[in-house]
Amino acid sequence: MPRMVYIVDDDASFRTAVERRLRQAGYEVSAYPSAQQFLDRMPEEDQPGCLLLDVRIPSLSGPELQEKLGELGSTLPIVFLSGYADVSITVKTIKAGAEDFLTKPVSSEQLLSTIEKALARQEASRGPRLKLDALRAQLGTLTPRERQVFDRVVQGRMNKQIAQQLGATERTIKAHRHRVMEKMKVQSLAELVSIAARLGIPTGDRDEPTPG
Repeated sequence: MPRMVYIVDDDASFRTAVERRLRQAGYEVSAYPSAQQFLDRMPEEDQPGCLLLDVRIPSLSGPELQEKLGELGSTLPIVFLSGYADVSITVKTIKAGAEDFLTKPVSSEQLLSTIEKALARQEASRGPRLKLDALRAQLGTLTPRERQVFDRVVQGRMNKQIAQQLGATERTIKAHRHRVMEKMKVQSLAELVSIAARLGIPTGDRDEPTPG
């Protein structure tokens, strides 16, 4: 899959020069003169990419765009570029999750090295995130009754207890439990509990009244 670099900078000559430099290095590039234009054409999250973002852009500034992307749940790594060395803004943007903060003019070597590091970190974080997405999708295939069984199984309930709580036969609960294991693609209770923990679903026994 091609690797994208998005440039958001109101300096047309800078955009052109950096775009040429990056294309020569083998990247695909999309350039925008404003933060709003970038927001209007938000890139797909499943494509590897990096955002080169100027700090001082008219209307919506670089740090404001960073905040907006965070609210939208974007995981696109951001490298800030600025013609001014501003310690307070550097600290603020890095604390907010920016990959790096470069001061213009920046050498080709430094720019390409920074982009490579940002893309490498993105790739390292993609694996676990994609796995979690897959687990959530599997969980979504459970029927409402299977989800009830799942929740109680990972809390350590026995089939007999679950049957009493749900007003079903133990045989029916065993059948639901089998389908849960199949749909979640696990072979053991330990694997199921591990998945629940990763998805933030409560595990461990909790008291719950049985039907009277």
